[in-house]
Amino acid sequence: MLDLTEVHVVSIPLHLPFRGVRLREAMLLKGPAGWGEFSPFLEYGDAESSRWLAAALEAACAGWPAPVRAAVPVNATVPAVAASQVPAVLARFPGCTTAKIKVAQAGQSLVDDADRVAAVRDVLGPQGRVRVDANGAWSLSDAKVAIAALAPYDLEYVEQPCAATEDLARLRVALARAGLEVLIAADESVRKADDPLRVVRLGAADVLVLKVAPLGGVAAAQRVAQECGLPVVVSSALDTSVGIAAGVALAATLPDLPYACGLATTNLMTADVVRDSLDGHGGWLQVGAVTPDPALLTQHAATQDRQQWWRERLARCADLLPAG
Repeated sequence: MLDLTEVHVVSIPLHLPFRGVRLREAMLLKGPAGWGEFSPFLEYGDAESSRWLAAALEAACAGWPAPVRAAVPVNATVPAVAASQVPAVLARFPGCTTAKIKVAQAGQSLVDDADRVAAVRDVLGPQGRVRVDANGAWSLSDAKVAIAALAPYDLEYVEQPCAATEDLARLRVALARAGLEVLIAADESVRKADDPLRVVRLGAADVLVLKVAPLGGVAAAQRVAQECGLPVVVSSALDTSVGIAAGVALAATLPDLPYACGLATTNLMTADVVRDSLDGHGGWLQVGAVTPDPALLTQHAATQDRQQWWRERLARCADLLPAG
């Protein structure tokens, strides 16, 4: 039986569509250790979503490992907007000197991507760090062409250029042969895999992107970070500040943190469930749990039918968790 004292479902619009999402729904759970967030995307099945529930229950009922730092650096996130919109998007992330840019959006071209990346580089200047994320949308051949076109903008890395882990390994070899010194980061190949470390064994990535919820919690993600032997970037999945706090907790446990973390994503939403949002203003996030504001939980409460949908999802996913 779940040891929870409060359960809330909220629905918050985004400023701009991000990966097809316009309205972010999340279930917030309060337990003896604090608050956790259960917010797998709507299309995810129960087996995958149960890992997100495990992460929420860890936060609410067990707590997190001890931190080794008090704050973590964060990057700005630029959706697949027109180049002309880039300055306004980056203005939501004051103090961030690293930006992650969505590329390979359906219906857009490589020219659109290059224009967007160029606009970000113009705003950040030569000292800023620029990374792009294709979310596995490119084929191996398309990835070679696209990375060659974007490499002149001095990319920090390219995140999940191809969907298949085997293609990531082939791409790294192809880039080396072409003399392109561009790092490959793996995201979906880690968080959606039954074996998160397979990407390491195949030599398919230079960097791993870790998200707490898909990996089943801070402790589970910390184990992956310890075992992978690669640099790690901690990222989020359009969470409220409750979920972001878990990502910050993971980043705070890592002995080395060479890259800014993708945890400033509350800026993509029009509101939050806490008064002092973990928005990354200043380019850093402070470590520590957060507490939702009751008035904001009421203000952003989902409709009754959506609350019921999430409660049924919670029950199904709970049945898939190991006993205890």
